[in-house]
Amino acid sequence: MPKLKSNSAAKKRFAVVGTKKSGLKIKRSKAYHRHLLARKSSKRKRALRQIGYVNDTITKKIIALLPH
Repeated sequence: MPKLKSNSAAKKRFAVVGTKKSGLKIKRSKAYHRHLLARKSSKRKRALRQIGYVNDTITKKIIALLPH
């Protein structure tokens, strides 16, 4: 069997949290918080700082990209 390699792009963007027993969640950062921040309201920027989680419909696909 060849080595299982993690997808490099997925490694940089996602982190698996939780356990299989309690349910795996995938942590992600929110979009639109990199540049052009002067025109965005403080309320919006504050909301973008919060941790986002991947929707359950694609969680299995992302976990497949991160075998390690």
